[in-house]
Amino acid sequence: MVTIYERQPHERKPGLSRRELLKRGGAGALLIISGGAVISPEHAWGLETAALKPETMATLIQVARDIYPHDQVPDKYYAIAVKGHDETAAKDPAHKELIEKGIADLDKKAGSGGYRGLGWEEQRVALLKEVEKTPFFQAVRGGLVVSLYNQKEVWPIFGYEGESYSKGGYIARGFNDIEWL
Repeated sequence: MVTIYERQPHERKPGLSRRELLKRGGAGALLIISGGAVISPEHAWGLETAALKPETMATLIQVARDIYPHDQVPDKYYAIAVKGHDETAAKDPAHKELIEKGIADLDKKAGSGGYRGLGWEEQRVALLKEVEKTPFFQAVRGGLVVSLYNQKEVWPIFGYEGESYSKGGYIARGFNDIEWL
């Protein structure tokens, strides 16, 4: 005689289960959400949140990476880039609502596991294309243009040496150098 046991439904706790943690282990950076912070133990950085939920900030970091994908840029620079939304949300309840609802909408569209739970970049980008005309997406994308690329720490990653005026201008620093052509 064979006994078949039915799997009993259980209440899902917030956060990652051990199984989900192990499944995601090799897929990308691990961000731990703890209290009012998002922490990356692998790369030794953390981000405190003041107004937005830490889960929202973790998702914003992933959204930022999907909007402006640069494999060579570590997550900490994306975290710095989206930190401005938390600071603005602390002063402006309308901005807080815009970001929280925008992330909630992305999570809802993504299904169980939410936006960050989607395993493939193509799936996340497809969701972003669905919301690209919304004020939420425009606010995030518009802020990233400045907040990501104005970080002097990322300039060397892209080969940008910074402004040239204080160093004699571009003409004296290879303007006519066409060896790359």
